[in-house]
Amino acid sequence: MKSKPTPSRLRRWRRLTPWIAAAAVLAACSGPGGDTAGDTTQAPVSVGELKSVAVVTHGSPGDAFWNVVKNGAQAAGDQLGVRVDYNSAGDPGQQAKLIDNAVAKGVDGLVVSMANPDALRSSVEKAVAAGIPVVTINSGETESAVYGAIGHVGQSERLAGESAGKRLKDAGKHKLLCVIHEAGNVGAAERCAGATQGFGTAVTLQVDINNPTDAQSRIRGALEADSSIDAVLTLNSQIAARAVDAARESKSKATVATFDLNSDVVTAIQAGTLLFAVDQQQYEQGYLPIVLLKLYKSNLDTVGGGRPVQTGPAFVDKSNVDAVAALVAQGTR
Repeated sequence: MKSKPTPSRLRRWRRLTPWIAAAAVLAACSGPGGDTAGDTTQAPVSVGELKSVAVVTHGSPGDAFWNVVKNGAQAAGDQLGVRVDYNSAGDPGQQAKLIDNAVAKGVDGLVVSMANPDALRSSVEKAVAAGIPVVTINSGETESAVYGAIGHVGQSERLAGESAGKRLKDAGKHKLLCVIHEAGNVGAAERCAGATQGFGTAVTLQVDINNPTDAQSRIRGALEADSSIDAVLTLNSQIAARAVDAARESKSKATVATFDLNSDVVTAIQAGTLLFAVDQQQYEQGYLPIVLLKLYKSNLDTVGGGRPVQTGPAFVDKSNVDAVAALVAQGTR
């Protein structure tokens, strides 16, 4: 027969019960990817205030695309009372160091784009192990949960590429040249793979975004060498203008389309020298992760149910370019 609990034992259990309950809640609310995170272990995250977030992207400083991402992150930070520290590096090794520095400073949250996931894995997992919630953006959708991130915000690159390829096929084009602007970028490879699937067949051309003059020369050379190419798809707004110039210089009648927006792309669509732009609405990729981290830090909320939050693909063409132009000018598209 069990003995009756003494008053002192009951008092001890009453003091421990809230802590046991809190531990149970934290264990149950570990966020999406809990079953797929491999060996990555998220350290306990204390519920509290999100005061600081480091955003570390793979784009070059001053890049028009990433400036919009930065604008979105800073706008969300201003509205939610969160200090946002934005840094970027084109070199994966340098990007990993920026992540390590943020972890060493003890930021409350981390936002990372992973164009080269393997190079960043150790740094991201260290952040997770330190109890810093991570949201990945733009690239690295497949690896996000595996590395322990609580969510991913971006565009499915293969789906976007497939949609772009299908649009060019529906426009009556027969041979597609897909221009990759950055070696080792998993997102760029996925875009071309999707475009090939949507179009039916495609050839790829590797150029270097850091050498735009050479990129233009290479595109011109490809068009001059194969006059049957009647469609060119670039994966970056800066390379799009170079492709338009290359088509003109080579006297090719190839239709040019691109991923991503900037003022040059808007002008080219308005002029009819670009058919469309695939818009992944990167302002959302800066803005939404700050909101997600705020909700997670204060209420252990997660979004997406273990799946990425999609920001695209949206399309900008002759039908809507005039309305979008003003938004591009203000830095939100």
